[in-house]
Amino acid sequence: MLHSYKVKNFFSFHEETSVSFVQNEKSVSNHSATERLSGNKVSKVMAVLGANGSGKTTLLKPLAFINWFISKSFHFKHDSDIPIEPHFFSESENIEVEIIFDWNGALWKYSLALSKKRVIKESLYQKHAEARTFSYVFIREWIDNNYEYKHKPNIFGFTKREAQKTRPNASLISTAAQYDVPLALLMVDTLVFTNISYGGRTRMNDNHLFYAAEIYKDNPNLNRNAINILKRWDLGLTDINIHDIDYNSPDSDREEKIYIPFGVHTCGEKKAEIPLAEESSGTQSAYVLLTDLLPALNTGGLAVIDELESDLHPHMLQLILDLFINPETNPYDAQLIFTCHSAEILHCLNKTQIVLAEKDDQCVSHAWRLDEIKGIRPDENLYAKYMAGSYGGVPYL
Repeated sequence: MLHSYKVKNFFSFHEETSVSFVQNEKSVSNHSATERLSGNKVSKVMAVLGANGSGKTTLLKPLAFINWFISKSFHFKHDSDIPIEPHFFSESENIEVEIIFDWNGALWKYSLALSKKRVIKESLYQKHAEARTFSYVFIREWIDNNYEYKHKPNIFGFTKREAQKTRPNASLISTAAQYDVPLALLMVDTLVFTNISYGGRTRMNDNHLFYAAEIYKDNPNLNRNAINILKRWDLGLTDINIHDIDYNSPDSDREEKIYIPFGVHTCGEKKAEIPLAEESSGTQSAYVLLTDLLPALNTGGLAVIDELESDLHPHMLQLILDLFINPETNPYDAQLIFTCHSAEILHCLNKTQIVLAEKDDQCVSHAWRLDEIKGIRPDENLYAKYMAGSYGGVPYL
């Protein structure tokens, strides 16, 4: 589970900014958080609210970026820039990102300092339950136009000679996985599911429906779960059928298959199939959204979702949260962090599970967890106070 992460000079976040899932001792005790091996109680859900352009999506991007960098950067082109940006008014081009998570029986800390051209420092630290402090697994650092590397062979068996072949724009973990280093192989298979890319949230179109249908076609259990959930969410569906057609792509000489989902509607003994592309945008969004949520729930992992409520009724938010909060639907303690414009979310979560984002007049984004604001009473109406602007994170109109 993710415990916390922080960034510095990352897109619109110029100053060091952190997000913590760790609950304090006074947090409301319920199934929305779980105790981990570190002794910390870690939340399963976290919402990010703020005005348009405040930095909400940007606050989620580090998680998508680290997941990509660890797992796929080895396959990046040698001369390509790393897909990050420092704050455009910053005098430094260096960006810092760090995550702390528990996994495989230990607490881990992964840190990056990098520019668009190269990794400046990459390190992985580990702490077992009986240990007081983190100890390094490996440290890779750019010093005097060379990479210095040290590691613990019994944990990360990647020789210095092999490690020094790592490209400046690639992760040591991603590279080590190509050499079948056991720990690296496990870490590149990290379970992060997201609708965020470098440019932000991917926008809904027919291709997303086809891609989702292909995922469901290849995973019958996932498909059944999705259909059952969509039926419970009362979208007027009794089933979803997936048909495939042969397609000759203009960019390829090969014939390809496209998987097209059809919503099934029943009236008495009559049934009708309608292409999901002709269903409501809310039905389409829910169908695609579940391809990120359900795999996390089924295996344990992290779902990073921008604009969770997009095209959905606000009442749907609680139903989605319940999937993660309920131990029966979330047996592996999967987590969900998401941005949202619906202030109704304040009725669903407590103050330790809400992050507010705001951009100042210097074009710098800031973020804070709601419980960092002093004086908020346990019985306070968070929704009313937020809508009145008492906590910040609202548009200046």
